[in-house]
Amino acid sequence: MFGLHVDTAYFHEICIFVLYGCIGLLTFVLIERMVYYGILRFRVGRIRGSVGVDGKLKPGRTITGKGELASQVADYIAEQDNPATSRSRVEDLSASLYLNLDARVTSRLWVLDTIVTAAPLIGLLGTILGIMDTFAALSAGGISDPAAVSRGIAAALLATAIGIGTALYGLIAHNILHRIADVILEEFKGFLLAATRA
Repeated sequence: MFGLHVDTAYFHEICIFVLYGCIGLLTFVLIERMVYYGILRFRVGRIRGSVGVDGKLKPGRTITGKGELASQVADYIAEQDNPATSRSRVEDLSASLYLNLDARVTSRLWVLDTIVTAAPLIGLLGTILGIMDTFAALSAGGISDPAAVSRGIAAALLATAIGIGTALYGLIAHNILHRIADVILEEFKGFLLAATRA
């Protein structure tokens, strides 16, 4: 039978580099989302400040602002001014606005969720490959030095430590971003409910 020999000499290091890449990606998504949430809260606040509790624009105010959200809210307010618009149509527009914002706010959070799940597994894989590497090197050299075995296993366990650390970092970042996203969505939902005319 054919024997299959796979050289695992660099697989352990590859797993560690992948985990470092995950940490970089986590940091990028965290910073990008925090900046976006700050801008979004400012824009939603400006829109909310232009509309009274009766769903009408305050005197002398217009919905200004950049982005699709401001134009959609302006269309929503204008649609309520149309006497031919039914109550169900207004509710549909309100739901559409909320779902549109929800999709924007929660985009990219799946990246954090995926890394939180995958990082410990990648770390464990790196540890297993590192231990295999250590024993293969020891058996090939005929060395039975306990200190060499300990150093090899300690180096292999580094991948698990990095994997668990990456998962913890991602979990904390995910929970922070998810909480901020929930606050933004709840504020916007309250604004839509208040701005919907009876």
